[in-house]
Amino acid sequence: MKNPLATFYSWQVSSGALDGWTSYHIAAGAFICKIAQWLGASDFWCVMSVFIIGVMWEIFEWIVENWRPYGTKQKWAINTASDLFVETAMAWWMVL
Repeated sequence: MKNPLATFYSWQVSSGALDGWTSYHIAAGAFICKIAQWLGASDFWCVMSVFIIGVMWEIFEWIVENWRPYGTKQKWAINTASDLFVETAMAWWMVL
């Protein structure tokens, strides 16, 4: 029997949810959240600032690249959702 965690990880890589840029999205979420904290934002607005900037980035990425680098629109959608999730989750974890 294959390890369930390994199976889940394999699905994430093959579906496009995780790619080489995922770590940059995690780091950006932490960085933006920390800047918002330094500027005195509430916990809610620290997390929301990460989410809002993440959405703006994904819109910019769509305008510049479209979905073609991902191969299919489904892979693009999964990757975009994953990017927004990991950066927002990092910010949320930082304010807990």
